[in-house]
Amino acid sequence: MHYTAWEYFFLLGGGFLAGIINTLAGNGSAITLPLLLSMGMDANTANATNRVGVLLQTFTAVASIKRTAQSKILIKESVWYYIPTILGSVGGALLAIDVHPDILELIIGLLMIFVLITLLLKPKKWLIDTNPEKKKRTPTQWFIFFAIGFYGGFIQMGIGILILSSLVLLVHYSLQDGNVIKLFVAFVMIIPAFVIYVISGQIQWLPGIVLAIGASAGAWFGMRFVLYHPKAGVYIRYLLITIVTFAIAKILYPYVPLF
Repeated sequence: MHYTAWEYFFLLGGGFLAGIINTLAGNGSAITLPLLLSMGMDANTANATNRVGVLLQTFTAVASIKRTAQSKILIKESVWYYIPTILGSVGGALLAIDVHPDILELIIGLLMIFVLITLLLKPKKWLIDTNPEKKKRTPTQWFIFFAIGFYGGFIQMGIGILILSSLVLLVHYSLQDGNVIKLFVAFVMIIPAFVIYVISGQIQWLPGIVLAIGASAGAWFGMRFVLYHPKAGVYIRYLLITIVTFAIAKILYPYVPLF
């Protein structure tokens, strides 16, 4: 398909904004997927093409993490989550044609309502320091991250919020530490799904690369100028409230009767 210079310009700008959002919280695909769809791509092509930006932006964010004693510990701890998310990602990508996306989106919408409630009514659950005594390797956590990986391989939209919420609310990492682990888990998770979409031949490479350039620039900006700010946890919480609210509205709107 032929696209105009303006479409590529908006794709670049949308990718930049999505890169910042994905690095700090998640759900940047709520911006990039509608952009790709507005260019005339069908849903499957847009979903596949979006993965180019997700892969490169996540790689950029991971490469931009400051190597400190704490980040090295977090990187090591993130390894345990790789296997369940990779297995889930492969399953989600392979079974995408058999599971209707509306079912998964409805489930995610209901989960995000719970996340929003905790963000608004229990902010102390989010503005915590990492608890080193909390058990971080349990069967429940393994299953949860397998489910997250499945959803990520299938749709991707909102995956960062799900990973970050699980790390903060269930494993008791701080928002900053949870973000570091989230980035590594998201990067490892996207690789097998990306390979499957490449093999499927559904990716439109030029729009995907333009999107990836913008998203990578946004990820670098988010890592360098926002994530390590002393009040990053507070900023991320407010950003999460905004993003989750819009995500809930978008997902659940079709199920709300209009009068």
